[in-house]
Amino acid sequence: MTTSFTLSTPVMPAEWEPQDAIMLAWPHRDTDWCYMLKEAQACFKEVACSIIREMRLIVIAPDVDDVKRQLQDLDHNERIVYQEIATNDTWARDFGPISIIDGDKRLMLDFKFNAWGLKFAACHDNLICMKMHENGIFNAQTIDCQDFVLEGGSIESDGMGTILTTSQCLLSPNRNRHLSKLQIKDVLKARLGAKKVLWLDSGELTGDDTDAHIDTLARLVPGNTILYVKSDDPSDEQYDSLQRMEKELKSMTNAHGEPFRLMPLPCPAPIHDEEGNRLPATYANFLITNSQVLVPIYNLPETDKLALDTIAQAFPDHNVVGIDCNALIQQHGSLHCITMQIPKNFLKES
Repeated sequence: MTTSFTLSTPVMPAEWEPQDAIMLAWPHRDTDWCYMLKEAQACFKEVACSIIREMRLIVIAPDVDDVKRQLQDLDHNERIVYQEIATNDTWARDFGPISIIDGDKRLMLDFKFNAWGLKFAACHDNLICMKMHENGIFNAQTIDCQDFVLEGGSIESDGMGTILTTSQCLLSPNRNRHLSKLQIKDVLKARLGAKKVLWLDSGELTGDDTDAHIDTLARLVPGNTILYVKSDDPSDEQYDSLQRMEKELKSMTNAHGEPFRLMPLPCPAPIHDEEGNRLPATYANFLITNSQVLVPIYNLPETDKLALDTIAQAFPDHNVVGIDCNALIQQHGSLHCITMQIPKNFLKES
């Protein structure tokens, strides 16, 4: 793992660019899923089944034999690459490696993960990228970026120099307190190749504990398009913030100065936990793979269908698949949060 480095022309690929694999960290009894472990594992299994229809899947778990037993009946399970590594939790999007192309070099950036501003334990999860590097599964150089806190769910890239993020998350005092907004922007430019950083100052889902991750709110997709969460209900507690966010998005342009095509996604009806707390359900938390878009749905027929239809319009060449994620939002995350894509030629052949 390299600790001293200078990048010349880094580019963070867009999620819809060709991929080798998707990464999952499996739920087990020592995670926060312990009280509903069967439901969580069933959802992860459905996600895994969808992924291995077309590509490889990296599964990280402290006991891979247990996971192998759970997945032994899946077709194409030979496409699963197991990594026996200790984990605190399952949010691979946020502790997984950030993939960068720098000229002819493939790089995995290992940023510091401190569990969304020191909210939870992260002693194992922050070491996962290093452990994967030591296991030698990557066809890429791993770069130590532990001097900067950054979660994958907090940034969106169009692969052409535009990075979309939120001020609330990246400027959180428990992440990079010692750095100013300008200094954080400079880090994104130097390490992710950002030519233009777009900051959303508004937009947050009730119950979200990530400090407004961008992948719960607005997503860059092909065709210079943004899919974003929109509320049409003035009585919804999220309405004002999402209205302000929409106004900001309408004023934004990409790194080439071009305005975005905006496509609204519906806001699901409120879903609550057993104690009556609203959960951060969102359709924006979808995963793009080589030929599919896996979309979280919530047993809400009207908005589920509208979200799937809208995403299908944005991805006419992909198969759009809805996956029930009511289990995932019980721990305040959804489908994109549990996954991390590994771009083409970044994973060694098995």
